[in-house]
Amino acid sequence: MKDMMIPLKKLGSYAIAYWVVAVVVTQTAYAALPIQHWMQPSGVAVYLVESPAIPMVDVQVDFDAGSRRDPADKAGLASVMAGMTAKGVKGVGAAALDENALSEAWADLGASFGASASSDRMSFSLRSLTYLDLLPKAVALAARQMGEPAFPSDVWERERARMSASIREANTRPATLAGKAFAAAVYGDHPYGYDTTEATLARISVADMQALHARLLAPCRARVSVVGAVTRAQADALVTALFARLAANVDTCATLPAVPEVAALTQAVDQRIAFDSAQAHVLIGQPGYRRSDPDFFALTVGNYILGGGGFVSRLTEEVREKRGLSYSVYSYFAPGLHAGAFTLGLQTRPDQVEQAVKVSRDVLASFVAQGPTAKELKAAKDNLIGGFALRIDSNRKLLDNVANIAWNRLALDYLDTWTQQVERVSLTDIRAAFARKLQPEKMVTVVVGGAPAAATPATAGATK
Repeated sequence: MKDMMIPLKKLGSYAIAYWVVAVVVTQTAYAALPIQHWMQPSGVAVYLVESPAIPMVDVQVDFDAGSRRDPADKAGLASVMAGMTAKGVKGVGAAALDENALSEAWADLGASFGASASSDRMSFSLRSLTYLDLLPKAVALAARQMGEPAFPSDVWERERARMSASIREANTRPATLAGKAFAAAVYGDHPYGYDTTEATLARISVADMQALHARLLAPCRARVSVVGAVTRAQADALVTALFARLAANVDTCATLPAVPEVAALTQAVDQRIAFDSAQAHVLIGQPGYRRSDPDFFALTVGNYILGGGGFVSRLTEEVREKRGLSYSVYSYFAPGLHAGAFTLGLQTRPDQVEQAVKVSRDVLASFVAQGPTAKELKAAKDNLIGGFALRIDSNRKLLDNVANIAWNRLALDYLDTWTQQVERVSLTDIRAAFARKLQPEKMVTVVVGGAPAAATPATAGATK
């Protein structure tokens, strides 16, 4: 890293300029770069890709502290805690910073740091220039924010009121109602289906956040991905400094309780929810598969043909092009540590719902039974392989891929072999994989829309 002195007030503009350069420079060679992996004495697993083209580094820290660890009656706790880490840090060996001072400190550094929580993991992301008079300060501030958040109670009361208002507003939209009904029917009582409500937010306290932080955010539970202009030695020192304010407590490294698997559906579910809207929202699906499933590539390629390829998908051809039932129709799998949902979605006029649902179900059933054609498979492979470079054409995208490898414990040459894995998928592979994973006769169908007088009541929920 080159040691340069830059006025702090100019760092923000420099950071933006470097980011633009990173995006426009094609980095297809990254796929051939080795991913270095090692374990620190504290138990932190580190994954590094050296990218010296620009003086910048991106870091992502992942913990097994996503919403699947939320108590059922306090759904939203992980997301709340992640968001509250930006609302101030304690004064331990340095002056305390409230949310405004913390935000200004990041602006002065021309760097960024934030946290979020998904179903499986809680993630912290740092982006900074790598100049020697800057990077250590950014890492030190990130260490404070991740390790010693203040969780101010008055700010939480304000945030809770804001979030509750947002939930009330979202619940006036048909898309929100459809998503909630679909998740409840597909996941049942599995944490993937938990719904953050005003009631669950009301039960979350600062003490709950502090307890979650102390229990789950331990170095031994962390997987850290680093992409940028740092060597292995520099990355190791960076990660050590980043975790300096998180205690390595043996008690916090005990095996976490197992989260049960998503139960398979045993019968079809059809829910019709009245809503006076110009468009009806339709969701069809079921539990899908885990990310570790060996059928991953066959299902990825197959779904591109079915509904993941946009205007070139079979669903688009049958639902939109031939019949004009919807502007957009799509399908996707959402694999995680557990079986994330397979979802087929569209919007249509309320008077076309029955036809749109029937055509979509017929296309899905035909695809599961017969699979794609040879022509469809070749076109899908050409598109996926030809577009692979766009998956890694910036440090941020490359970081996402490295973090995916780290979190799911994939082979370190995963990016090098990705196109080969896609090319290897056969028609037989897709037919067999879809037959194993999807049961069109047992899927959830949720329709939200249409005038109340024309709506039918929701049928009974799925038997799990």
